[in-house]
This record gives sequence, structure tokens and C-alpha cells, in this order.
Amino acid sequence: MLHRGQESTGGAGSGELAVPMAWLYAEYIADELLRTGDLMPPTSFEFRAGRDALALTIFLSDTDGELSGIRVVSQLENWLSLTAYDQPWQDWVRERMAVLGAEALRAGGPSPDLDLAADAWRWLEETELLAPDLDAVPGGGSVFGEDDGPKVWTPAWRLGLPLGHLAIHLF
Repeated sequence: MLHRGQESTGGAGSGELAVPMAWLYAEYIADELLRTGDLMPPTSFEFRAGRDALALTIFLSDTDGELSGIRVVSQLENWLSLTAYDQPWQDWVRERMAVLGAEALRAGGPSPDLDLAADAWRWLEETELLAPDLDAVPGGGSVFGEDDGPKVWTPAWRLGLPLGHLAIHLF
């Protein structure tokens, strides 16, 4: 079984390219959950936001380093609770990234999995998407259609997290 820091197929110090299997597996699971939910086109930025938010949740919730051996169905409740609306997901992500970063330093160097997770988190934080203002209250009794109503620029994670949560529910 592969564990964080041991992704290379040739073993530690073999000089071979380290393959970020844990991150790639988390991303694969997230992609499949979103495609199964059929919530948006897989080529959209919204899909990417949902996939990255869900992949981060999956990757960072793997506290035992056994991601490739997990049963997806057994983890759904955990992922649902982590992505729930009332949870401080972004704070949890920052804390887990810091812990994993410290572990990687103690283990002797960077982790390709953690590097990809950090790239995804950076994109989710720094990228803003134009989305319906979910906090807006329609005034004057008007009903907004799909393309009507106020839109706001929002960090990609704020849009991707509820999409990932919904995809888990639909699975």
C-alpha cells in the first residue's frame, strides 16, 4: 500500500519520479462524484471548483494515509459533514494543509501530493467566479429565473464546496 511520502514506484531514494497517487486518487473520486451528479458541464470552471473542493476534502480527510484502500461509500457521511454549509471548511483546509506541510518537512522534503493539493487550494482561494448571489433576498415579490437576479464575484471554493456537497448527496 502506498503512503504519503512513499509515492515513488522505486522506493525512497531511488531517483525515480515520485507519483502523487493519493492526490490523483482523491481527484478521481471527486471527478466521478460530480460527473455522476450531472450538475454542470465537466469543462466549466464551476465543475473544476467543485472537483477541487471535493478532492481537497477527500485528500485532507485521509488522516491514516490509506486513501487508495478506502471504500468510497464508507466515507460519504464524513465528506458530507465536512462540506456542510455550517462548517468552517476553509479553516479546516488551512489547518490540515499546515499539519501535512509540517509532516512533510519532518519526513525530509516536499510531498508531490501536498504540492498538488496546495495548487488546488491556491486556485480555489485566488480565483473568483461570477455566480448568483446566494445571500440575496429577492425584493418586491419578483421571482428570479436561472439567469436573472444579482450576481457577485465569489471565491471559487465558495461555489465549489456546495456543488461538491450536492454531488455527494446525489451519489
